[in-house]
Amino acid sequence: MRERYLYHVALLCIQRAVPQRVNRFMLTLLGTLTLGLTGCAGDLSILDPAGQAARDVVLIWWIMLTFATVVLIGVVALWLYTFKRKYQERTPQEERKIARRWIIGGGILLPVLSVTALLIFGVPTGKRMLPLPLSQPPEVIEVIGHQWWWEVRYPGAEGGEVITANQLIMPAGEPVDFHVTSADVIHSFWIPRLGGKIDMLPGRTNVIRLEADAPGVFGGQCAEFCGTQHANMEFYVEAVEREAYDAWLAERQEERLAERALANDDFAQARDEFASTCANCHSVAGLSASTIGPDLSDIGARYTLGAGTLPMEEGAIHYWLENHQTLKPSNKMPSHNYMDTATLESLGAWLETLTP
Repeated sequence: MRERYLYHVALLCIQRAVPQRVNRFMLTLLGTLTLGLTGCAGDLSILDPAGQAARDVVLIWWIMLTFATVVLIGVVALWLYTFKRKYQERTPQEERKIARRWIIGGGILLPVLSVTALLIFGVPTGKRMLPLPLSQPPEVIEVIGHQWWWEVRYPGAEGGEVITANQLIMPAGEPVDFHVTSADVIHSFWIPRLGGKIDMLPGRTNVIRLEADAPGVFGGQCAEFCGTQHANMEFYVEAVEREAYDAWLAERQEERLAERALANDDFAQARDEFASTCANCHSVAGLSASTIGPDLSDIGARYTLGAGTLPMEEGAIHYWLENHQTLKPSNKMPSHNYMDTATLESLGAWLETLTP
């Protein structure tokens, strides 16, 4: 809605400022470009880098854009020149000589120079993202893509592996190696403000090294079409100081999460309902350990539900349980129409308490 409003405001301003004789096509083009610029900011903007790898990618992008703009201007200028110049008779030898110059200049030299410049800037950038050996081994976070959600594992956590879903925490100011794979189809792991993307392939683990300059929250997105709900396969990354990161991992040890899940006797019936139905697919520390669906042990502390489909707020889980196939069609979660509203409300309220 906001983008549409900005588009119409920009178009109106242009129409008033530009003489009527200007082609309306140009007005529409300028308005559309203005609308496009509204997408150049926010959590998924590559133009707002928050890490060195992302800055390198943006630098290459600007270089390519500048070069492409120069080429476009040159081509348009030549095109306009052909309408302005007077026709001159030339001999066949002169025609061949001119054609040879254009072939050598535009068909050989220009592509060679373009590709060479791109390699000069691109190869070092790609190398910096490779997980090359470091004097201090980096933090490792494992990410597994599913249709259509993200499984996140911290294998190096003291006290045992930590498992969560659809959002991840990483230490700021130090490199982190993301080991990514897929449980079903090809996905692509991408945090635009931190660096490039990498494919997630079934049966294969790829590694990408990223680093956040400072604490902050960044958006992530699957960048490879993976089915009908590809657009609703988002995640959030929160970069924190090392002390906060270690504390976050400690809070998510299974014993602490289980204690939290079993603490409130007011939700005993909801826990029993979960154990008899939801536990067939989902895991909650102290109750179940199924890995078919996302781990829900800390679901109350997440930013969103359904991998970015709904914001996490009071009553959101209950709403999701009643409407998940409407909100995110074709997801693998079965219908809950056999449960009454009171049961779903109680189940949702209990799940919202699952915060470390």
